[in-house]
Amino acid sequence: MPPKKAVKEEKVLLGRPGNSLKSGIVGLANVGKSTFFQALTKCSLGNPANFPYATIDPEEARVIVPDERFDWLVNYYKPKSIVPANLTVYDIAGLTRGASTGAGLGNAFLSHIRAVDAVFQVVRCFDDAEIIHVEGDVDPVRDLEIIAEELRIKDIEFTEKALENLVKLTRRGGQSLEMKKLKEEQATVEKVLELLKSGKDVRHENWSPKEVETINPLFLLSAKPVVYLVNLSEKDYIRQKNKHLPKIAEWIKTHAPGDPIIPISVSLLERLTRFESDAAVAEELEKIGTKDVLPKIITTMRKALNLGSFFTTGTDEVRQWTIRNGTKAPQAAGVIHGDFEKTFIQAVVYNFGVLKEVGDEAGVKAQGKVMTKGKDYVVEDGDVLLIKAGAAKG
Repeated sequence: MPPKKAVKEEKVLLGRPGNSLKSGIVGLANVGKSTFFQALTKCSLGNPANFPYATIDPEEARVIVPDERFDWLVNYYKPKSIVPANLTVYDIAGLTRGASTGAGLGNAFLSHIRAVDAVFQVVRCFDDAEIIHVEGDVDPVRDLEIIAEELRIKDIEFTEKALENLVKLTRRGGQSLEMKKLKEEQATVEKVLELLKSGKDVRHENWSPKEVETINPLFLLSAKPVVYLVNLSEKDYIRQKNKHLPKIAEWIKTHAPGDPIIPISVSLLERLTRFESDAAVAEELEKIGTKDVLPKIITTMRKALNLGSFFTTGTDEVRQWTIRNGTKAPQAAGVIHGDFEKTFIQAVVYNFGVLKEVGDEAGVKAQGKVMTKGKDYVVEDGDVLLIKAGAAKG
């Protein structure tokens, strides 16, 4: 008999499953979070006040995702309607030392972080006597330590409560399948608690799919992907040099390996919002010898969230849909309309890269590059889909 094929175990992602994921901007007070949010979303929150807790309720905005593939499709089809992908971003008020025990407005802020799926962490590296630092001086490594510690302390609290509930349930004993499952969950939660108490973050550990299924409902703060935004003065950003950068890079390499670091200048971003057109912004960036960092920030966060896109196209509408990478065709169809997932028949598929290379739809068909796929097809980033579904049952 031929050997049995090994069944590939699907990777289960840490975090809330779904496609409508949210990012939060966090950091200590007065590091440039609200001004960054203002520049990122091109909407006005007023002048962010120069004192802690100027932001109390998280502000929300949807940011268009820059994508050259979408722009190409719009130019090709010239549709009546265009709908780009977007990223939901929240401006969350600044943390302070002791937030995990309620200092400042700590508990409210930490609950706002718990509600998002990923974090932009803004770290201050500029000196400005007019902008108060809550710790008295600029020390980004200390600030990184404070936030990491506050999030871990809160995670320990969440995990201890979960463990307490599981211990009550497993104390009854027994050999049922339900009891076996509860004991496995208890072992996972104990492992998480031990990790947190050792000073490590949940997102950097290798977890099995079963363990992830237990961890996800805990909504742990240190399980969320983080993109570090290092806020420099405009001068330091242009020359890409700052005395704190090597220390930050070393800290992240040691404590948050693999997490992206992006140098930014919030003061420059804020200044650019005053220009009246994109052309004027481009001219200014060329004049000072640097590039717009916002597209990189948005696309890096989408990558951190493991998000991809597929497109629906035509002369009526070109639309970019957001999915988690690894999503199968029926679930992708469900993003368009819930009924399509239930009544999915098949998907007609070709990838954007093929269309761009060949030049037109007729050429894609002539080369036999259009595929018909069923329920097990995993949608690839950049696929163009036509979904075929049955009539929904009333």
